Amino acid sequence: MTENHDTGSVRDPATHPGPTPGPGSAPKPGSSPKPGPSPKPGPVPRPGPHTAAATEPHAPVLPASDPAKWGRVDDDGTVWLRTTAGERVVGSWQAGDAAEGLAHFGRRFDDLTTEVALLEARLSAHSGDPRKTRAAALTLIETLPDAAVVGDVETLEARLRVIAADSEVAAETAKAERETVRQESADRKAALADEAEAIAADSTQWKAAGDRLREILDEWKTIRGVDRKLDDQLWRRYSKAREAFNRRRGAHFAELDRDRAAAKARKEELVERAEAMVDSTDWGPTSAAFRELLAEWKAAGRAPRDSDDALWKRFKGAQDVFFAARNAANSERDAEFENNAAAKEKLLAEVHVDPERDLAGARAALRELQEKWDAIGKVPRERMHDLESRLRAVEHKVRDASDAEWRRSDPEAHARAAQFRERVAQLEDQAEKALAAGRQKDADRALQQAAQWREWAEAAEGAVGG
Repeated sequence: MTENHDTGSVRDPATHPGPTPGPGSAPKPGSSPKPGPSPKPGPVPRPGPHTAAATEPHAPVLPASDPAKWGRVDDDGTVWLRTTAGERVVGSWQAGDAAEGLAHFGRRFDDLTTEVALLEARLSAHSGDPRKTRAAALTLIETLPDAAVVGDVETLEARLRVIAADSEVAAETAKAERETVRQESADRKAALADEAEAIAADSTQWKAAGDRLREILDEWKTIRGVDRKLDDQLWRRYSKAREAFNRRRGAHFAELDRDRAAAKARKEELVERAEAMVDSTDWGPTSAAFRELLAEWKAAGRAPRDSDDALWKRFKGAQDVFFAARNAANSERDAEFENNAAAKEKLLAEVHVDPERDLAGARAALRELQEKWDAIGKVPRERMHDLESRLRAVEHKVRDASDAEWRRSDPEAHARAAQFRERVAQLEDQAEKALAAGRQKDADRALQQAAQWREWAEAAEGAVGG
């Protein structure tokens, strides 16, 4: 924000752009400063709760700059600003020593920096009109060559040029977004008009369709930004559709008036049947019966208005009582099933079945596990597969160990292996005799047969564990 030296006021750069006044007119570079008395500087206000800065989005709190890095004050009170292009005179200080003068012009630079930071914050927060932000940035750039401040003016100018460029982009983006919103709004109203026309042409769900038409109207009122001519055309489509629907609905209910007395009698019968089932605990069939009653209720049509609501209240009350009781029973059953699942989990963890160490003990432990498992009862459907699979795994483990034990102790398998070995010995003996008699071919054939029987013997011995 820029301080007015005479009044100490603070201005908003986007709404009141203009040159930054100094303590007297700042001489242009090369001119001779005119020393003389100047107003005694008062305290420089900082952004606070009652300044414009406080209304900006996320207004930054900036540290004070060091004016001694960027300027100096001559013995005659002339204040100089250092830039990369050289020094230039920015004002005159006659109210105190040089340090006070530099501090004063440094505070003016800090105020100008705050203005720039506020513009950056506004742009970053997408607050306000980016065109005004750009205009304020360009105005500040124009005032910088003559600004009566001491600080890093060149960096400040670079920031302002970035603000100006980004503001221009933001303005174009905002324009495009407005066009997009305008088109989206038109598309939304066109879609609502299409829906209203479809309802008017085909819908026979009179209450739901009427409610939807009112919802369309409520939504319609919230849509802004459509061109007036197109908006009027779309509104005429919606209005015509609503009127057509209302005419059809009126004709329909006029015809239904002839059937309302019969509908009342039919619904009274349905209420009596519903109330007769209130105390049933046959949950499945009774639930199906209530659904059938509800379908019949919907098919019966509307009774006269003074009785239809009362009949529905009775019917709905009976239905609610039954389903509340069913839900309570289901909740109790679900809790029981959850407890059963926890009990089976605990049982699996506590029962140790190790057929490798003690097959007989493992069989006994499995029988105990199965008996307790069946006694616990049902579990939730989603837990059943996991728990049953874990039980099956224990059963398979014991069965596999039992099968292996039987194979090792099977007397027939041992006898068969011994027979194979005996046959091997017989064939080898025949081979020796044939070889002694010079019958080489008979000896080779006997040895081949002996090799085959030996393989069978080894396989049989392997099946019974050697």
